[in-house]
Amino acid sequence: MGKPHPIELRERVVAFVEEGNSHREASRHFRVSPRFVNNMMILHRSKGSVAPGKQGHPPGGGKLMAHSDWIAARVASNGDVTLDELCVELTERGVMVHRATIGRFLQRLGLSNKKKPHGQ
Repeated sequence: MGKPHPIELRERVVAFVEEGNSHREASRHFRVSPRFVNNMMILHRSKGSVAPGKQGHPPGGGKLMAHSDWIAARVASNGDVTLDELCVELTERGVMVHRATIGRFLQRLGLSNKKKPHGQ
């Protein structure tokens, strides 16, 4: 994701429109898209601020944090459980996640779902 526009530009765009200029005039004057101007005006009216929101996902496990004890116990009791099996079992518990999400979550917990070939 790119960086948000500077707060000074955001404030100047809003002030320009509030002086009576149109959104299109503001977009031409500041060389930004009309959509950016519209979004700044909506943000200013709804929140009273034009500060950009946080980008990205919040840290943590999201859906799976509430089930971390169950997942850890499941992997500990059956080291041969696959990501697909965990995915199916979590779906039965009412949690819809992709197998890659489970894999990343296991890595964060320090657990491994790697299998050793039989005979080793």
